[in-house]
Amino acid sequence: MKVHEYQAKELFVERGLAVPEGKVATTPEEAEAIAREIGGMVVVKAQVHVGGRGKAGGVKLAKDAAEAKAKAKDILGMDIKGLTVEKVLVTRAVDIADEYYVGIIMDRATKQPMFIVSAAGGMDIEQVAAETPEKILTLAIDPRYGVKPYQLRKLAFGISTDPVVVKGVSKALAALYEVFMACDASLIEINPLVKTTDNEIWAVDGKLNVDDNALDRQPKIAAMRDMSAEDPAEMEAKEAGLSFVKLDGNVGCIVNGAGLAMATMDLVQYFGGMPANFLDIGGSSNPDKVVTAMQIILRDPQVKAILFNIFGGITRCDDVAAGLIKATEQLDVHVPIVARLTGTNEEIAREMLEGTKLHPAVTMDEAVQKALELAGGAK
Repeated sequence: MKVHEYQAKELFVERGLAVPEGKVATTPEEAEAIAREIGGMVVVKAQVHVGGRGKAGGVKLAKDAAEAKAKAKDILGMDIKGLTVEKVLVTRAVDIADEYYVGIIMDRATKQPMFIVSAAGGMDIEQVAAETPEKILTLAIDPRYGVKPYQLRKLAFGISTDPVVVKGVSKALAALYEVFMACDASLIEINPLVKTTDNEIWAVDGKLNVDDNALDRQPKIAAMRDMSAEDPAEMEAKEAGLSFVKLDGNVGCIVNGAGLAMATMDLVQYFGGMPANFLDIGGSSNPDKVVTAMQIILRDPQVKAILFNIFGGITRCDDVAAGLIKATEQLDVHVPIVARLTGTNEEIAREMLEGTKLHPAVTMDEAVQKALELAGGAK
């Protein structure tokens, strides 16, 4: 689950991080009133769950309240990477002397929280990693012992040798780790963390992703969920017990098991295609799940073919076949479907699918290649 910048900053403040004052507005008039209350130059920032807001024109400086109203009018209603801006954060502008990047992720290799810091703040950290990896310092933290002061200083010295910066950044990193652990976060970052011309350290941005599996014990954060910012298809899938992630290809994939789903997507790319999604129907044999999965994928105009790749262990192939037949009868299926059903009751499933418009396949290679052919070839 993602939270908005203004929500992340609320959590930062609780742990002692310095954040420029600001409030959220949903209309230009509200933005004007907030800017007048703050006084002086402000920043008007789109609140959407995507990066690159500045490059898209979703972050603008305003010298006074009247200009803040005009900037908010420009930003509200904008489309940024497919998301409509419905609210803006109006916050005090600070005089920036230097910008830094600080963040924490869950590192799968060490199975520990890992700090990532860089003196190249204000840039995409992925770009920094690709072009100047020497500018990035990482440090895994054993959660049994927590982060130690000497580790914080080591990270801070990786950013600057200025004693003011080292002290301020160390304090900010300690607070960031507290937020990360307290919120069951999977990612937290400040980009940029800045030193002002007055030698103060401020968090002028904030990003926080929380592990969905922990929301039952994080009611305060769960209440921050912005349903309007969620992908409707992903929400529908979640409610149906499906794991779904939208991608940019043209081959819709319906698979059981995350490992098989990843292998299927890899094979689609291996043969020159692009998967349109990750969709795992899980171990259930409920035919209604197949119908819901089909509904979600058929709404994607980019999908030119659908690939079913089912290994029947817990999932029974005949139940999946029943769901397929039910879906083709109930839905407007306007794209070809390739079905590879192997495992428990696969013979029964094949008999059930005989005489239908489905394209059968025995091996994964055959299924993927056939799906790509029906989708119009490799992209």
